[in-house]
Amino acid sequence: MNIIQQHFDKDNLHHAYLLEGARELVVPEIFAFCENLNIKTSGNPDFVHMHIDTLKREDAVNLRAYGAEKSFTGKRIFVISVNSFLIEAQNTLLKLFEEPIPNTHFFLIVPDANILLRTLVSRFFLISARQDLAEEAKDAEKFISMPLFSRINFIKELLTTEEDEDEEGNEIVASDSTRSKAIKFLNALEFVLHSKLVKNFSGLLQPSAGTFPVQNSLSVCLEHFFKVREFLRMPGSSAKSLMESVALITPSF
Repeated sequence: MNIIQQHFDKDNLHHAYLLEGARELVVPEIFAFCENLNIKTSGNPDFVHMHIDTLKREDAVNLRAYGAEKSFTGKRIFVISVNSFLIEAQNTLLKLFEEPIPNTHFFLIVPDANILLRTLVSRFFLISARQDLAEEAKDAEKFISMPLFSRINFIKELLTTEEDEDEEGNEIVASDSTRSKAIKFLNALEFVLHSKLVKNFSGLLQPSAGTFPVQNSLSVCLEHFFKVREFLRMPGSSAKSLMESVALITPSF
């Protein structure tokens, strides 16, 4: 589909690309681009492809060490898709992407660049291949009109992950992590609430009788969404519990 290849300059590759979008769409394009440069994407010790659900500090330390290793072919390529990052991991990566390594190029794929620190994002050439949130927005519209028990069921279905084999067929990986799905839906829900309530940003919203707490203003709601995003990045946090709290606090229409 060539969504992202148009942004690559084969004669002047940037040392670090941040690609925002679905990995199943982005990764094949990166592979095709590398093949066009006669860079082998299999059987090549200088081509590293990995998928990590949550990047932790130790992963960042290992990645920094891998990046410093000597090339066998003259050019090293790292294609890494990550659903979420811990803050400690991002801080560890700052120096790696601040000081480019000669003939080493990183392609980092994330579902949403908002999950990263702005200081880290500034180290990259950012390319957005995100599809719009049209489908999620439709779900969000339905969500805010649902009674609580329906919202809880919706959250349960939303966070169900399908599993598949990796490219080598060696292991089972989540095709889209629960945290990634949660953040994507949260973004759509926030957008829908903004569009409905922008004129009454701090006004109190009266929920359906007996369903939600009375004092659910948009400002309180968005503050809660912000906290949920932060907790979703932390190890050991429960995406299901966090999103159920969203179901509780989101005003009803």
